[in-house]
Amino acid sequence: MDSSLILSNLLNPPIIFFFMGMFAVFLKSDLEIPQPLPKLFSLYLLFAIGFKGGHEIHESGIDGEVALTLILAMVLAAIVPIYSFFILKLKLDVYNAAAIAAAYGSISAVTFVTASSFLNRLEIAYGGHMVAALALMESPAIVIGILLVRLFARDHRTHERIAWKEILREACLNGSVFLLIASLIAGIITSQEGWESLEPFTGEIFYGVLTFFLLDMGLVAARQFNDLRRGGSFLLGFSILMPLFNALLGIAIAALIGMSAGNALLFSVLTASASYIAVPAAMRLTVPEAKPSLYISMALALTFPFNIILGIPVYMAIINHFWA
Repeated sequence: MDSSLILSNLLNPPIIFFFMGMFAVFLKSDLEIPQPLPKLFSLYLLFAIGFKGGHEIHESGIDGEVALTLILAMVLAAIVPIYSFFILKLKLDVYNAAAIAAAYGSISAVTFVTASSFLNRLEIAYGGHMVAALALMESPAIVIGILLVRLFARDHRTHERIAWKEILREACLNGSVFLLIASLIAGIITSQEGWESLEPFTGEIFYGVLTFFLLDMGLVAARQFNDLRRGGSFLLGFSILMPLFNALLGIAIAALIGMSAGNALLFSVLTASASYIAVPAAMRLTVPEAKPSLYISMALALTFPFNIILGIPVYMAIINHFWA
């Protein structure tokens, strides 16, 4: 494996500032990002990546490969939580197993954004339709997680009526998904003149906002470590091995359908990442018996750092080896 990819990623300013955020917590610094700002940064990143992806779809159009990629993305988002659930159920109760499985079946938009930034630095092209895959993969895992609780829980909750209207609204119309889809559509229907008018906003400052956002993510991730340690070695191992397995599955599928190297990396990152925003919000509403300290800390304190620090360059090295 080309170790230069890992070194290049570690010396990337956003990753350096992610470490800085973690060190600030470990060294008990009083560094803190005022609370409204991280939310604003998150919304900006979703808007920028969605608009850029929509513009690229506008330029390239939609063909059979694009349609197949989007279908496979949704299928994976439904399958991953199922086999994850049965692995987790070896050690956990149904509620916690279903909530964690849903988190690992869904995606992390920030991991995707970091991977796209990594590709931009390497000047490797990728398709705008991968942003559509990002949007489509967030919701199916939530529905599957709730269905798993419905099918396998052995108490009174199995007889309760599920408020599907509210669940689907939360899964498909939460703020992140809505903004991502809206900006994607705006990018598709806008003209070249419209793209050029927004390019300084969506392009030139993107890297700086990502860097500042990952500084905050480092602060948040480090604060979750105590909760993560309580999960034991099984959950620690799952937090690393499941993303690796899912990434290899994504790479294999990408190879089978002939994706480009850039699209293959983003596809593998989508399958390897875990949600720490949309899924926790839905699980708190629908599966209150599950412990947020488990599924949030696993996704945020270990899987997210692993993917952005080591996972992305490792997946790229594997892709480079086989695609070459």
